[in-house]
Amino acid sequence: MKVLHVCSELYPLLKTGGLADVMGSLPFAQKEIGIDARILLPAYPAISAGIPQTDVVAEFDNFAGHVVLRYGEYEGIGIYLIDAPHLYAREGNPYHDAGYADYADNYKRFALLGKVGAELAAGLDGFWRAEVVHSHDWHAGLAAAYLFNEGRPAKSVFTIHNLAYQGQFNSRHLTEIGLPESMFRMHGLELFGQISYLKAGVYYSDAVTAVSPTYAGEITTPEFAYGLQGLLSAQYREGRL
Repeated sequence: MKVLHVCSELYPLLKTGGLADVMGSLPFAQKEIGIDARILLPAYPAISAGIPQTDVVAEFDNFAGHVVLRYGEYEGIGIYLIDAPHLYAREGNPYHDAGYADYADNYKRFALLGKVGAELAAGLDGFWRAEVVHSHDWHAGLAAAYLFNEGRPAKSVFTIHNLAYQGQFNSRHLTEIGLPESMFRMHGLELFGQISYLKAGVYYSDAVTAVSPTYAGEITTPEFAYGLQGLLSAQYREGRL
C-alpha cells in the first residue's frame, strides 16, 4: 500500500506541537510493517536544511506561483518537498511572523500543500502514485477537497490533532485556489460564512481519525466541537470517525 502523509511539521526538523511528534513516528512505524509511506511537506528552511539531497520531480506554475517539487529521504523515509521560496522561505514559526500575526497568504500556502498532496495521487510523480492520502490538521485539510474535485483518484484519511485551529479564510479565495463555488456550502467547505480547511478534511475524507479514542469522543460534544458537532457526531455514529 502506498500512503502519502500530508503535513506541515516533522520532528525533529520542525516542531511547534504534537503534530510533529506523530509525523516523526507514524510513517516510520508503517514502513516497518511493509507500508510504502512517504511524507509531503513545505520546504521550510529548517526542513530543507535537514534534507539537503533532493531531486526534482516536477516543476510547474499554478495559483500559488512557480513551484518545484523535490524528492529526498530522511531516516529511510521518502520525503516530497514543495519548493516555493516566496511562500515558505521564512525563518521561525511556519504559520505566523515574529509578532504572532498569521501570514496573510496562509490560505494560499496551505492550499498549495493540499493541492500537491492530491496531485501525487493523480500522477504528478510518474514513478510513484499515492493510493491513500493521509492529511493532518487544517494545514493539509484541502487535500481531501481537491481529491473530491478530481474524481477521488485515491482514498483519503484526515487526522484531527487539534480541532481548535480550523484554518478559516474568506470565501473570495475559493476560485483563486482552484475550487468551484459549488463546494462553498454547508455540505462542503463552508463554516460560519468562511472556507474552513479543517472542515474540508473532515467532510470530504473517507475516514477521519483523532489522536486518541477519548479525544474522538470529546470532539462530538458542544464544548469541544468548535461548531462541527453535527458533522462530527454523525461521522462518529456512522463509524467514519
